[in-house]
Amino acid sequence: MSDASVVCSHLSFSWPDETPVFQDLSFSLGPGRTGLVAPNGSGKSTLLRLIAGELRPVAGSVTVSGTLGHLPQTLPLTGALTVAEVLGVAPVIRAIDAVESGDVDEKHFETIGDDWDIEERTRAQLDRLGLGGLTLDRALRTLSGGQIVSLGLAAQLLRRPDVLLLDEPTNNLDLDARHRLYDVLGDFGGCLLLVSHDRALLDRMERIAELDRGELRVHGGDFTAYEQAVAAEQEVAEKNVRNAEQQLKREKREMQQARERAERRQSNAARNLKSAGLPRIFAGNMKRGAQESAGRAGQIHAGRVDEAQARLDEAGRALRDEQRLTLDLPETEVPAGRTLFHGAGLRVRLGGAEVFPGDGVDLTVRGPERIALTGPNGSGKSTLLRLLVGDLTPDGGDVRRADGRVAYLSQRLDLLDDGLTVAENFAAHAPRRPEAERMNLLARFLFRGPRAHLPVGVLSGGERLRATLACVLCAQPAPHLLLLDEPTNNLDLLGQGQLESALGSYRGAFVVVSHDERFLREIGVNRRLRLADGELTETGAPEV
Repeated sequence: MSDASVVCSHLSFSWPDETPVFQDLSFSLGPGRTGLVAPNGSGKSTLLRLIAGELRPVAGSVTVSGTLGHLPQTLPLTGALTVAEVLGVAPVIRAIDAVESGDVDEKHFETIGDDWDIEERTRAQLDRLGLGGLTLDRALRTLSGGQIVSLGLAAQLLRRPDVLLLDEPTNNLDLDARHRLYDVLGDFGGCLLLVSHDRALLDRMERIAELDRGELRVHGGDFTAYEQAVAAEQEVAEKNVRNAEQQLKREKREMQQARERAERRQSNAARNLKSAGLPRIFAGNMKRGAQESAGRAGQIHAGRVDEAQARLDEAGRALRDEQRLTLDLPETEVPAGRTLFHGAGLRVRLGGAEVFPGDGVDLTVRGPERIALTGPNGSGKSTLLRLLVGDLTPDGGDVRRADGRVAYLSQRLDLLDDGLTVAENFAAHAPRRPEAERMNLLARFLFRGPRAHLPVGVLSGGERLRATLACVLCAQPAPHLLLLDEPTNNLDLLGQGQLESALGSYRGAFVVVSHDERFLREIGVNRRLRLADGELTETGAPEV
């Protein structure tokens, strides 16, 4: 795999409506683990699809050296497929079975090739990714979202790729599955390029490639080193902007002072010439000479102002437009110790199976607690959130809720009407607020001017989250209990920072389902619950 590489030369790509994505993009990546970062909508997934050959560039070329594997963000799979079919091993296994039963048709040997050990390799790969309990004939529709992602990765690894492209591979994975993924990728010896917003995974990369304003910049080291480098660059850029601003002010001030001095000299010269009684022709020549001299001086100062403005523009281009939310949400405040939800012996049956078997689960939420709900995929975390919000009625147990609104942000962020604008959705959630107040609040969520009048259906993932948060947190009445189900899925790093900022301003109680430990630390979680094997237990330490 030492020759594994990806080379893009003068790559350009536009969508069918001629919206440009890349223009003249060039870079090369060799063996090693590379994390690709950029805001949502920058073209990260598009770039992976171009490298994989799923899209054709408008201009330029992509060269991949070695066998290619590609795990997209959304797997194009149907529930009727079996595990063996998803892994791509079903034809080989059938051919081996035919040969072992005495059928020596040449086509079976062509199908098998060098893969006589395919079943052993398949079982080993499934075991490494925590899927050892799956039978090869099991239907995809019976698997959880996290199992499907791990199965998709197993399918790519079984191809023994030299170049591996991964798009958000930790989405829907619980903590154990994430750590197994980290270990597998740590052993990969080819050229790995992955798109991820999982900071723990990015800290296991050997370099970070940043897609910014149509250019790819590669930083050596992991994500933490990249963040430190960017912070240092921004500090220098901000200093350069301040210096350029001061220089521009000085040049403008000197130009104005020079203009005023020239005007005074011309006025004094005119009075002196008149009192001296010089001939008109001679006086006119002297006046024109003074005007030309003043004009030349003015041009010199104007040139200096233009140069100072150009330096300021250049310094400004190095600054990153990373806006963070700055909010104050006093209406969401909940008195300390007030019981918002109490459930005892909660039991639920879904699809004929007990989600919380035995005596059920007990849960009490008091304000303003910040609760992290963790646990394996399929343990019932989303079901518990639905009980909290009242979308689901328990089949057994007692429930008591305090007066006050409970807001639920599902993984799908489907609270808003895609056909309405951000402002129209906000008006529907806060109809008693005056329009001017609503627009001011939307501006604080970074929807200013025309951005507030965009249809929700065209927003990026991060924009949709901000719009949903605005409608939820500023609705009337304000929510006293906020429920969030994997809120950082498909959210870029800037969006994660904005969500952290919004939750930092929220003064009610919240319960958040997340496997992102850094995110949980940033939002100030002060209580941790783990749901596993039908039991809800209090834990005092983060999962690592």
